[in-house]
Amino acid sequence: MLLPTLLAAQATLSAAADKAKQAWSAHDPEGLVGQSSNIVLQIPGSDPSSPLGRAQAIELLRRYLRPAEERGLDITTVREVESGKGFVELTRRYVVTGTTELRHETLFLGYRLQSKQWRLVELRNAP
Repeated sequence: MLLPTLLAAQATLSAAADKAKQAWSAHDPEGLVGQSSNIVLQIPGSDPSSPLGRAQAIELLRRYLRPAEERGLDITTVREVESGKGFVELTRRYVVTGTTELRHETLFLGYRLQSKQWRLVELRNAP
């Protein structure tokens, strides 16, 4: 049964960061979003003015990831900023498919502790 494994993977903020890293590296937006129901996305192609439903967030992330080939992804920060609110920073290295120019991007992931699980509530990028 997958559910206990998923729950264990989200029990600590560090575990949630590891899961996010694995999902992003595999271009698995469903795995990245997890059980979150609403997410604020601030990436090219999305309107950051309001939270998106799970399905819409997954589709926008899928489109964002599609033209990229990952070259590296590092967890640079994992921090609980206040009780029940966490922050993860990832440093991404990638190339756009068909090119050789290595690009760098910082990903900021906001988490909330809900039902003993860290759930993604916000994802932003910065070049």
